[in-house]
Amino acid sequence: MQLATWNVNSLKVRLPHVVQWLAENPIDVLCLQELKMDHPVFPLADIEAAGYQAVWFGQKTYNGVAILVKNGCTISDVVQGIPGYEDEQRRVIAATIDGVRVICAYFVNGEAVDSPKYQYKLGWLAALEGYVASELARYPDFALLGDYNIAPEDRDVYDPAGWHEQVLCTTPERDSFRRLIDMGLADSFRLFNQEDKQYSWWDYRAMMFRRNMGVRIDHILISDSLKARATACVIDKAPRKWERPSDHTPVVLTLA
Repeated sequence: MQLATWNVNSLKVRLPHVVQWLAENPIDVLCLQELKMDHPVFPLADIEAAGYQAVWFGQKTYNGVAILVKNGCTISDVVQGIPGYEDEQRRVIAATIDGVRVICAYFVNGEAVDSPKYQYKLGWLAALEGYVASELARYPDFALLGDYNIAPEDRDVYDPAGWHEQVLCTTPERDSFRRLIDMGLADSFRLFNQEDKQYSWWDYRAMMFRRNMGVRIDHILISDSLKARATACVIDKAPRKWERPSDHTPVVLTLA
């Protein structure tokens, strides 16, 4: 079983990329973030033509998440949003796929430490932590995939000094990431790759991708039972080289 996460930064723009990537990488589950399209206009026909089912939670212009599931896999118990948390922003969707509980999440960016959006981020993170804890108690096979907008360690950013205590790298954000790990989750990428300068997002400006000046903020955290089945986790940089790419690129986990 293969699962992947990809912030596509507008599914309308990047739909051909998604279809192409799935044709070249026929994985079982693809979690998408930043659909940036209203719920009713989700391109289900195109996804189905590519051989996939989909559940989604769309929002006009901003946010939006989806889980694409290869035909032949079963989908059940779909939940939109964080239960019990009132939020106008559509950032979370969950489903059980062939027995694996999958949460696809587009974490809040936060903008700047002195911004109200940062305080919203901290509150949102607290709500998500509670949700993850409850889901872990119910589902031994569990994966949290998405654009976390958190670089967990200094080695996950190209310029640790420049990013020090800036949004994505502040102590409260990193503490939230560690609390998820402490629940019994593992950062699947770091199970296999301990090298520095491994990134999943690069700013469009100043040739940042070509210069590999990025951050690793797209993650797949997995429960102990999935950790025992994990055989590989890679960042696929290929789509970032395509014409009109997303500023993020996919992260792919392989389970035995």
